[in-house]
Amino acid sequence: MQARNLTMTTGAATLMVAALLLGLLLDAVALIMLIAALLLLIWHYSNLYRVNRYLWHSRRFVPPEGRGNWGMVFDGIYKLHQRHLERRRELGELIRRFREGAEAMPDGVLVLGEHHSIIWCNGMAQRLLGLRWPDDRGQRLDNLMRGPEMKGYLQRRSSSEAMTLESPAMEGHLLELRLMPYGEGQRLMVIGDITKLRKLERVREDFVANVSHELRTPLTVLKGYLEMMEPDDDDPLQRKALQMMSEQCARMDSLVAQLSELSSIEAHATVDFSRRIDVPVLLRTIEQEMATLLHNRQLSLHFEVSARLQMLGDQRQMRSAFSNLVVNAIKYTPDGGHIDVLWRRTSRGALFIVSDDGEGIAAEHLARLTERFYRVDSARTRKTGGSGLGLSIVKHALANHQSRLQIDSQIAKGSRFSFVIPEILLVEEKDVDVTKAS
Repeated sequence: MQARNLTMTTGAATLMVAALLLGLLLDAVALIMLIAALLLLIWHYSNLYRVNRYLWHSRRFVPPEGRGNWGMVFDGIYKLHQRHLERRRELGELIRRFREGAEAMPDGVLVLGEHHSIIWCNGMAQRLLGLRWPDDRGQRLDNLMRGPEMKGYLQRRSSSEAMTLESPAMEGHLLELRLMPYGEGQRLMVIGDITKLRKLERVREDFVANVSHELRTPLTVLKGYLEMMEPDDDDPLQRKALQMMSEQCARMDSLVAQLSELSSIEAHATVDFSRRIDVPVLLRTIEQEMATLLHNRQLSLHFEVSARLQMLGDQRQMRSAFSNLVVNAIKYTPDGGHIDVLWRRTSRGALFIVSDDGEGIAAEHLARLTERFYRVDSARTRKTGGSGLGLSIVKHALANHQSRLQIDSQIAKGSRFSFVIPEILLVEEKDVDVTKAS
């Protein structure tokens, strides 16, 4: 660029020097210099006119030919034009690939701009939401899909929560909508058809509920006959067999009871939050019940409870959550261990903690502990009589009360199970005091 500027300056200087010499020869320096300046100015303006015609009116890709300094200017314009076209081709290719990828997705995709206006959507989004493209381009999504739920969801800035609604275009189909930031001032909405998934979940829930119900009758019959049978003291094999059958029946009965409880919690996902739960009284009851499990066990169980901190929700579900966590700690803490139970208010809400100094759980198992029937150690589970459903019950009960289970554990150091009940579900009288029992 500096070389070109130097060339243009040199050419103009050459013309002016020639005009000066001619003026000296003709003894008309001022006139010749003026004529040379006017000619130079006219030449430059004529080339500027050609550039203007080329940029704004000409449809030719190749710029006009130029001489001297203006030849280099036209060459520069040509190269800039080539770069611009190359970038446009690259951008067009990226847009084409994005659209092809979005069209190939099994989910609907919408790009929303300012005020929730639709910038672009793929074919699946048109089918799921009943959009007409390109007629609905630029329309506000909350105007096309009216309703307080959609309007409230679009006004949220957080993309951590999904929204479910019935498809306005496909009867009987359930959709899941999720928003996420996308570019400057834009958001991307991904729409999935979860109809089959919900049907499978409903089939599984019905299966578990039916199986747990149907198993109760044969189990009751087996338990009744086993209780009627008296073992022969002279036949140790018979005595051992009857003992094992009784233990397995009790284990199966416990499993069926937990399956029924889990099915009940899933079936009542909508909780009546007008009911008050006296958590301190509930925890004192659980503490008294744990005395049976502590029989012949050398364990220290310590409760620290805020005496007037209550909550709103389903007492049966929260009782299951509280008791399952305490029972698990007792089952998996060896003799000589300590178990601490805490219920108190924090800045985030009401905190419940069950901590122990037992064997601990390896890190690779923590993410799967709340899965149904998942067991860290099958041999240890058979020994303690665990079913692998306790933490799953806790997870579903807490989800119904806007909370989630947090698990922290280290091998040989113990475990800590905790959750926080949000402030909106808490009820607390004045002058809260703390009661301690051990």
